[in-house]
Amino acid sequence: MKVFLTGGTGFVGREVTRQLLASGHQVRALVRSAGSLQDTSGIETVVGDTTKPESLQGALDGCGAVIHLVGIIREFPAKQITFERLHTASAQNMLRAATEQGVQRFLHMSANGTRPDAVTDYHKTKWAAEEAVRQSGLDCTIFRPSLIFGPQDQFINMLAQLVRRLPLVPVMGDGQYRMQPVAVADVAAGFVKALETPESVGQIYHCGGPAAYSYDEILDLIGQALGKDRVCKLHHPLFLMKPVVAVMQSIPQFPMTSDQLQMLLEGNVCDPEPWRITFGLELTELAAGIRSYLQP
Repeated sequence: MKVFLTGGTGFVGREVTRQLLASGHQVRALVRSAGSLQDTSGIETVVGDTTKPESLQGALDGCGAVIHLVGIIREFPAKQITFERLHTASAQNMLRAATEQGVQRFLHMSANGTRPDAVTDYHKTKWAAEEAVRQSGLDCTIFRPSLIFGPQDQFINMLAQLVRRLPLVPVMGDGQYRMQPVAVADVAAGFVKALETPESVGQIYHCGGPAAYSYDEILDLIGQALGKDRVCKLHHPLFLMKPVVAVMQSIPQFPMTSDQLQMLLEGNVCDPEPWRITFGLELTELAAGIRSYLQP
């Protein structure tokens, strides 16, 4: 099958591309500029932008499915990088293009925690995108991953840098909020296998790892992968840190926004069993997974 892929230059997109090709599929990747993909072996590229519907005209011709991965974790409004444009409008434009160009199968990446009563703009715009997917009339499947880890990930590698460099690793609040990290290879496998799993049409799958951990426990697992006996933590009271984050978040170099802090405190856990069973996945344990790419 020829698959039209958005977000192919990203962390998840690169692994989805690799697995699509390994499974015998053809990939047509949407890129914003001709040199966006470092390795185009076996990949057909089309220059376009999911936020500019005119650039999508004819781009999907001959494809049997769309995998839509475009998303951001932080807004930069001055550069027109917003959740509304990249999550909601982007999905709406792709759905319209798929409908007009006769592509019935549509796989969409959302996020765990997406819900109608969400607090953060991140989750609100993810929900609006999901609503557009559900109402499209296409054969859709929605995936809601938890925190995704793997080589070149942002979160685990960022924490590893702190563990390497600092005698005390800063932690917001008590560090007991829980997450269920999922391997990027497992997330990608779900997308690829869904192309040949008719019963996945119309379904929403929560994608999480085999176990949940507190933030403090994740820091300890990272420390063990780096060969440290102990990770010393400095817990900062939330009543002090929330105002600081609110003030500092407008600085691009500051590592956190109020939305991100809110989502961190909400936790990020789910029941991955329906996803695991449907696609016959063997989920990767966090400790083993991060040991494969973290270096002391």
